[in-house]
Amino acid sequence: MSMHDLDQKRLNTFRDRVAQEEGQPLKSLSIDTIQMNLGLRCNMKCRHCHVAAGPKRREQMSWETMGAIVKAARECGCWMIDLTGGAPEMNPHFQRFVQALRDETFQVQVRTNLTILLEPGYEDMASFMADSMVSLVASLPCYLEKNVDLQRGPGAYHRSIEALRMLNGLGYGMRDDLPLDLIFNPIGPTLPPSQAELEATYRRELEERLGIHFSHLHTITNMPIGRFWAKLRVQKREEAYLAVLRDNFNPQTLPGLMCRHQISVDWNGTIHDCDFNLALGLPVNHGTPSHIREFDIEALQRRRIVTGLHCFGCTAGCGSSCAGALVNPTRTQKNTGG
Repeated sequence: MSMHDLDQKRLNTFRDRVAQEEGQPLKSLSIDTIQMNLGLRCNMKCRHCHVAAGPKRREQMSWETMGAIVKAARECGCWMIDLTGGAPEMNPHFQRFVQALRDETFQVQVRTNLTILLEPGYEDMASFMADSMVSLVASLPCYLEKNVDLQRGPGAYHRSIEALRMLNGLGYGMRDDLPLDLIFNPIGPTLPPSQAELEATYRRELEERLGIHFSHLHTITNMPIGRFWAKLRVQKREEAYLAVLRDNFNPQTLPGLMCRHQISVDWNGTIHDCDFNLALGLPVNHGTPSHIREFDIEALQRRRIVTGLHCFGCTAGCGSSCAGALVNPTRTQKNTGG
């Protein structure tokens, strides 16, 4: 049973919880960022990937759709364009598009899996992004080889470390104008630990032991969707994990939820409230135009956000977003889903 099916089967308890806290449904507050999924093709097939990207996927954003997004970004006055995938670098228009965005003076952020930078045909990609002053957010779900390889495949850790050393050599993580942030997510059905405490551990392990430097660490909760959800179902642990997320609901996370400050555009131009709704195939709703060709800044800025049980993943504990935790730790988390 999919997460969407579960929502249809039960009441939308997340919607009700938000209404209890705010007195109304969850609504957008601004559009500071446009996140774009450039395609589902990837050189890796990670077990936690919520969009089920991989080497056999062929979905790719067209140049026409990219142009429509640039026009929309001008209209809404957002400051950040966040490029994701799959491996966004594998889109054939990637470099041309990044240059077009930088020419428009948008800040560009790329979410990289690191290992793509070592693949044949992509040897100049890291240098191109450094020359273009692109910010990088890199997936490194642990500082230990065993845990990284378990989640991302054999050899992923060593290739990631090699790529990080290359990026440090270009100035990433060493200079303020070339930020290199890392992403952590738990291996199993538990909430992330304190972001600040884990960042200190990453620095000790990576900088002192391996000489690798980075800017910041972001902790992200595993959302109960995609391959992670499928794995939980096989293990019959999905209900226990949903209980962890619901029991750790934190109302302090509501103002900072990423769906309230950005939109997420699929490779085919469909607009979603967030990357997780994108993965579930849930476009913006409640009368809001759902394709980038019909971009309506007024409607999007005041839209009601599509929610479901999976949204408890973003409000559990310290909260979770593509930029990491939303609040500082204020109470003990109830991690009983492991």
